[in-house]
Amino acid sequence: MEGTINQALDVTGMRRARYRGLPKVSLQHAFSATAINVIRLDALWTSSPLGRTRTSNLDRLAYRLTV
Repeated sequence: MEGTINQALDVTGMRRARYRGLPKVSLQHAFSATAINVIRLDALWTSSPLGRTRTSNLDRLAYRLTV
């Protein structure tokens, strides 16, 4: 969930609304959500990952011990 919110803030700049009034802000958020979905679908269809997930120190240590 936090990744989705971070992506929305980075890609669409949803931190501040561009317009005044609830109907316009709601429409802006709907377009932003649509843009994020299109970006994710494009990444899925082209088989390009959106980004690496973080690994904890314990996981890295366990990987080193098994190799």
